[in-house]
Amino acid sequence: MTGDRIAVVGLACRYPDATSPEQLWQNVLGRRRAFRRLPEVRLGAGYRGGPGDVDLAAVSHAAVLRDWEFDRQRFAIPGPLYRAADQTHWLALETAAEALADAGCPLGEGLDRDTAGVIFGNSLTGEFTRAGTLRLRWPFLADAAATSLRAAGIGDDTAAEVLHRLEELVKQPFPVPGDETLAGALANTIAGRVCNQFDFHGTGYTVDGACSSSLLAVMTACRALAGRECDFMLAGGVDMSLDPFELVGFSRLDALAKDEMRVYDADPTGFLPGEGCGVVALMRAEDAERAGRRSYAQIVGWGSSSDGAGGLSRPERRGQALALTRAYRKAGIDPRRAGLIEGHGTGTAVGDHVELQTLKEVLGTGAPAALGTVKANIGHTKAAAGVAGLIKAVLAVAHRVLPPITGCVRPNELLRRARLRVLDEPEPWTDPLPIAGVSSMGFGGINAHVVLEGTRAEAPPVLSAGVRRWSARIGAAEIVYLGAGDSAGLVQRLDALAGTAGQLSAAEVGDLAATAWRTSGGGEGVRAALVARTPDELASAAQAAARAAAGWDGGLRFAEHEGYALGAGPAPRVGLLFPGQAAPVRPTRARWAERVTFPPLPGEFTASTDTAVAQPVIVWQSLAALAWLRELGTVVDAACGHSLGELTALHWAGACSAAEVLELAAARGRIMAEYGIKGTTMAGLAVAGDDARPLLSGTDVVIAGYNAPEQIVVSGPREGIRAVLDRAAAAGCEPPSWPCRTVSTVPRCAPRRVRCAPRSAASASRFARWCRP
Repeated sequence: MTGDRIAVVGLACRYPDATSPEQLWQNVLGRRRAFRRLPEVRLGAGYRGGPGDVDLAAVSHAAVLRDWEFDRQRFAIPGPLYRAADQTHWLALETAAEALADAGCPLGEGLDRDTAGVIFGNSLTGEFTRAGTLRLRWPFLADAAATSLRAAGIGDDTAAEVLHRLEELVKQPFPVPGDETLAGALANTIAGRVCNQFDFHGTGYTVDGACSSSLLAVMTACRALAGRECDFMLAGGVDMSLDPFELVGFSRLDALAKDEMRVYDADPTGFLPGEGCGVVALMRAEDAERAGRRSYAQIVGWGSSSDGAGGLSRPERRGQALALTRAYRKAGIDPRRAGLIEGHGTGTAVGDHVELQTLKEVLGTGAPAALGTVKANIGHTKAAAGVAGLIKAVLAVAHRVLPPITGCVRPNELLRRARLRVLDEPEPWTDPLPIAGVSSMGFGGINAHVVLEGTRAEAPPVLSAGVRRWSARIGAAEIVYLGAGDSAGLVQRLDALAGTAGQLSAAEVGDLAATAWRTSGGGEGVRAALVARTPDELASAAQAAARAAAGWDGGLRFAEHEGYALGAGPAPRVGLLFPGQAAPVRPTRARWAERVTFPPLPGEFTASTDTAVAQPVIVWQSLAALAWLRELGTVVDAACGHSLGELTALHWAGACSAAEVLELAAARGRIMAEYGIKGTTMAGLAVAGDDARPLLSGTDVVIAGYNAPEQIVVSGPREGIRAVLDRAAAAGCEPPSWPCRTVSTVPRCAPRRVRCAPRSAASASRFARWCRP
């Protein structure tokens, strides 16, 4: 029925390192992880312990919101009211306002406020409310403290003074109870506060399904729209609960990871907690179309279930399968049509196993669906987790892109048995009608699944430049560059970095590497390069470099095992040598090249080494590298080219444009392929020309080039080249390290490398260490 098709007309969110849906999508494409050490102000060191500390939390990292402060002036919220309410109220209000704006109705303008409603998912309000109850527990604390003082023999006057000081310390951090205290501390008033702000009269309440809360809120909103109880709905979830109550509890369940979160992996770790808020704006599809509102995607099916006797804290396959089956049945869609599954994916051994078994059962056989979970990017945001996954899936459907997975190093064996796959790179979503499913499984056994459908259209054959740019994979380690005018200034910068690096997320180490060099000053002073994979490694490298720089004489100094290098003086002059056809032809591996602008790869590239194809591709690779060097600000003083590389050098010198040099390379390759001698090839030998002549005797092989005093290139028929290489091996060279490529013309084969191992002093004088082109 058309009334059961619900259009997603607005999106908004604030999650760790993602202040908007666009940033969340970019983080997913870039496999960015927002995990960092838990700040002391959120969970002090006194609350942290190991698995055996029953009253402490066994977790050190989490995904936390940063740089967020509620703008109460924007919403005309007086100070006493702001201080009385939990921060979840204000985060929910602000995010709801952003969703309204994205839907084209800022502050609710243009809506029938009598039929507009709000449903939020939340559990236990937030950590600020729970902390605030400590003030109300003062009588109990005072009695316990007084009893302890009397038992220690402390006099009444001293005891009274201690209790007075203790009362001040306990109560001072928390607001004095007032007429807003109760409403501001309840979860069920979060949605009501949003309705109050925008004068919505349709409906407004909070649902609590633990980790399923926000997806249950979305499903409940869809039912209200399908049943025509309301015409416009805001739905989502909010969670700010990184406090001892939840973290100690999850620690006792052995559900938390230590410092890395892996999902659907052969070696699961558990989850790292997160926080945030996500909101979607919903309308019936026909109403949205009639009103001219943009629709990101449509929710066409939803289903929920309970695990029943399966248990409160342990997931159960049958219960999860019921939720999925009901959702696809309502949508009227075969589950095998789903191209993307945004899973629950907590990274726990039991949770991932049960979920993968469930998906295997429900999805059956057929083309595998891509699987992922946004929790690996922003942590498990509990009551706000389901809507985070929904926003990710909605954007995947809208952009028609299957996103890569984050945090899956060695895929779980069950993935191969199920109709599922995890993507290392994004792929264009080629289905004319994209279908996605979103799961959320809650503590207590409540399961939820939502089915999304996109707009039927011709599928894009390739990824857009923006998607390729954001998803370009970075290296395992980063190089952070710092500079200063003198060694004292460099030590100061290194000490500052050592003190703050531990607060970064893993993704921000890359951000720092990409930006620090731009603000490090000129090349006339002193410099440090730090190599690190993690924030802790960066802090350690900065500390080691600072110690070394303190007593440094200005010469080159580096310590590979400590991850730093120091240098001084003017930057060295840089020259470029552009390679010829012997260069490896691997354009698909140059993902970094997609970050810069230059002509596209010429023609249709295949693995063939045909010179007509290889020559323009090799020049294209050189152009990509040259463009990247320019992007980095590298100043090149001179350039030259070997053979084919001469064309790229001409471009560098300004003699021709990038398009023109590619045209020249294509023509050169085409002519050489047409007129080259069939059945011939080349090889490189690290010998002098005179020493090589006995090896060529009796063959049609000739010396084609003298690359160095003891390095030549020989050319001729394949059989002759093979005979020459066999003679070289017999005279003291080991067998070739790989077979020579068989091609039909001289230019089509990269020179063959053979390792020379002299067996005597005489042979040692004739053969060098390595034969290189």
